[in-house]
Amino acid sequence: MASFLSRLFGSGSDDKEKPAERGDPVPYEGLIIRAAPERAGEQWRLVGVIIKEGEAGDLERVFLRADTFPSREEAESFAIRKGKQIIDEQGDKLFADGAASGRA
Repeated sequence: MASFLSRLFGSGSDDKEKPAERGDPVPYEGLIIRAAPERAGEQWRLVGVIIKEGEAGDLERVFLRADTFPSREEAESFAIRKGKQIIDEQGDKLFADGAASGRA
């Protein structure tokens, strides 16, 4: 888990580990969804971030699923769909703890 988060957000300690490249922001229900697929061998794992923008700083919730896809584009498309589903199911509860980052 720690290595995944360091790849997603950057650890600053190892130049070899770079954060996952995030796709374009997709606004949905007042939040932002960004796909961030992770390479899994020859496949791409479904990873995304839901962002709540605020004056005091942005809050982020990462979601990671076991689903893999043959192309980055497919993984991005499904990450956006999954992000919308998570928002529809959890709504404001996603950010109820007020933490700057966490898992969805």
